[in-house]
Amino acid sequence: MKNIITKCSNDMTATAPAMDINASELNDLLRRLETSEIGLTSTEASARFARHGPNQIVKRRRLTIVRGLLHRFANPLVLILLGAAGVSAFANDIASFAIIAVVVVLSVSLDFLQEYRAERAAEALQEQVALRVRVIRDGHELEIPARILVPGDVVRLSAGDLVPADGRLLEADDFFVNEALLTGEAYPVEKHVKWSIPEVKTANTVFMGSSVVSGIARALVVATGGATQLGQISSELHREPPPTAFQLGIRDFGMLIVRVTVLLILFVLLVNLLAARPLLQSFLFALALAVGLTPELLPMIVTVTLGHGAIRMAREKVIVKRLSAIHDLGGMDVLCCDKTGTLTEARIKLMRKLDLEGNDCSEVLKLAYLNSHFETGIRSPLDEAILEHGGADSSGWTKLDEVPFDFERRRVSVLAAGEGKHLLILKGAPEDVLKICTSYRAANSAAMRVLDDSAHERARRLFDTLGDQGFRALGIAFRDVGTQQHHARIDDETELTFAGFAAFLDPPKKSARAAVDALGRLGVDVKIVTGDNERVTRFVCEQLGIAVRGLLTGGAMADLTDEALSARLRDTTLFCRVTPAQKARVIRALRHRGHVVGYLGDGINDAPSLHSADVGISVDSGVDVAKEAAAMILLEPDLAVLERGVREGRRTFANIVKYVMMGTSSNFGNMLSMAGAALFLPFLPMLPVQILLNNLLYDVSEAAVPMDRVDQDMIERPRRWDVGFIRDSMLTFGSVSSVFDFLTFGTLLWVFGASAPLFQTGWFIESIATQVLVIFLIRTRGRAYRSRPHPLLVATSLAVVLAAITIPFTPLAAWFGFVAPPLGLLATIAGLTAAYLVAVEIAKRWFFSHHPVVPARQPAKRG
Repeated sequence: MKNIITKCSNDMTATAPAMDINASELNDLLRRLETSEIGLTSTEASARFARHGPNQIVKRRRLTIVRGLLHRFANPLVLILLGAAGVSAFANDIASFAIIAVVVVLSVSLDFLQEYRAERAAEALQEQVALRVRVIRDGHELEIPARILVPGDVVRLSAGDLVPADGRLLEADDFFVNEALLTGEAYPVEKHVKWSIPEVKTANTVFMGSSVVSGIARALVVATGGATQLGQISSELHREPPPTAFQLGIRDFGMLIVRVTVLLILFVLLVNLLAARPLLQSFLFALALAVGLTPELLPMIVTVTLGHGAIRMAREKVIVKRLSAIHDLGGMDVLCCDKTGTLTEARIKLMRKLDLEGNDCSEVLKLAYLNSHFETGIRSPLDEAILEHGGADSSGWTKLDEVPFDFERRRVSVLAAGEGKHLLILKGAPEDVLKICTSYRAANSAAMRVLDDSAHERARRLFDTLGDQGFRALGIAFRDVGTQQHHARIDDETELTFAGFAAFLDPPKKSARAAVDALGRLGVDVKIVTGDNERVTRFVCEQLGIAVRGLLTGGAMADLTDEALSARLRDTTLFCRVTPAQKARVIRALRHRGHVVGYLGDGINDAPSLHSADVGISVDSGVDVAKEAAAMILLEPDLAVLERGVREGRRTFANIVKYVMMGTSSNFGNMLSMAGAALFLPFLPMLPVQILLNNLLYDVSEAAVPMDRVDQDMIERPRRWDVGFIRDSMLTFGSVSSVFDFLTFGTLLWVFGASAPLFQTGWFIESIATQVLVIFLIRTRGRAYRSRPHPLLVATSLAVVLAAITIPFTPLAAWFGFVAPPLGLLATIAGLTAAYLVAVEIAKRWFFSHHPVVPARQPAKRG
């Protein structure tokens, strides 16, 4: 991977000279791309988009009707059903063929239509937070989606941007780019319009997938999408990510169903063959059992529920980029976030400018202003506060060079010329600035004094006092480098003169305290992970009433082993003065302890942490790098928005689990009853077509589950996919259902002396009534009458029960092998159903007393 970017496309390097780009080469490139330095017209850009296609590495294939339907017909269960339909037609069993065909068409169509709608809704939401780029078209600068960028466009880039395509630089000013994705090198590289090193053939080119660390530039797009260097190696860089906790849960659940299904089918098939029943009928019966036990609408229910969840979360100002992240957000029990903008208003104001003795000093303001004014790298809110403060200007000064900010040095230097001298002006974290200073300016004087231990101690006490009062501080320093020096290097950041502190105030956010409390009530522990110092962070927490259990600084963390850090996590609330790498380390350690970790960040330095977390969360005002790395985007930088998102995430997951519980327990009970009945009945307890009809009607009754209401206790604690819980609920409620099925069998045989058709009709009605009406009990942990279901769920459920009672009295009865039951039998079935519901309510209380909702914290280690 390290040599990937040296293999540039011919357009970018073939004609490049060893040194400076000359006008003829640039003109040749512009001519080949049929463009100019002011970009394309909108008309030409549209024509090129039609020719080149979207600027995407992996072009997402939209769900077409034909492809979507064919994909569903490739499902093994559907293929088996189609095979059974073929066998039925060959055996001239037209009724079975017709019913199986209807079941397949309805199931496939419903699944497709719901997913199609959910996909379109998800696409519309993601468009709101799609990567955008500044491009020059028709001579004007516009902001457009990066996906419609084309070769020949001219784009503007600045700190925090993702490079949207491969391009050649036309202008660059202190332009540093992180190309780790392509080279594996962690350190940013500087890009120039001119080549200063003959061996480096890519010094004036930028590549899709890299990110701008500092500076500004204008670039000519030469390749987009699959034609970029990243596109050519996309098979290496875009492997499938490891499965999420949600995907693993679905897979484990599927394996559970497969095991139970195989055992029941083999048992029933063996019994029927030993009883010398017809081979075709035995095969269709076993096949219908398999279909009946499998919740074939689970993919549709999951997709639709997550889709509805994404739409509801969008109303709460949370845009979901990856649907499975909804489950991760619901299961989140630790949230790591920065202080600024989350706990504070992010309306930072410069309040004080002090020399080392604590006196107001205008020279500090002047130096800070010049540094911020000329800085072209990462502009922080502190820079904006300095520039907005007033009282200083850059008149008479010009910029010569810059050493951009990075998160290891934690400072930025600007070399400026003015007043007959060249000054290296530096600002940054006070502790990092003070350690490279050897002198300081005396109060109200131009005289310099040695920065000895005593002066260091006075500076430290002043810095601590500012922190205790809630002020963030920057250290300001300078050095006269002589008029002969025109370039700045990191090596110049030595033997500086300390000018003083610039102190800022960022008031605590009024809504933060309530949001942190609300997250705490939801079982989410909020941890502050910040590069700011501990005194300011503690002050903000005290102002908001946030209890601080423990504090760990980046310096102390560096001395801890992973095991020692893991042991400190539980009792640590604040992680201060930490680097980006240390932030990611904290998140990995929390996940290793079994927590589901969310990370909220919006800066360039947050990308590693967003990748490391279970669910990365950014804000719409964040930099491109952060938004691209995140799974969710908050349209407002507010914990209250996130708290509402957590609730919606849990609501969504609760409805998925609700469907699985209801489907598996009811289906398992019915299939267990059929398997048991096959041992003693001289005929099939239900014909294959009747089983399929039963399954179809039951699916219709549950189609409204994604819209159902959720009890508060299902939202109050984090939850994860728990196959053991599903298995136990299936065995508990399925067994109760089976007991009442056998009571129905005895009633039909010994009370009503039922023949095969009447037996099958009676049990069909009882089966539908019990498994559909029990929905209203199992859907809630509490008493059913206290939890109101969604009206659509009520309507579909009652309609299905009514249909099951009505069909035997219609001309369709002959198709399904039904006969009209006597009214006395219907009344008996009603009584058995009522008794069954009472028994389920008792079993439910016992079951949930042994399966309480607990925090989603597990001791198992995670990678």
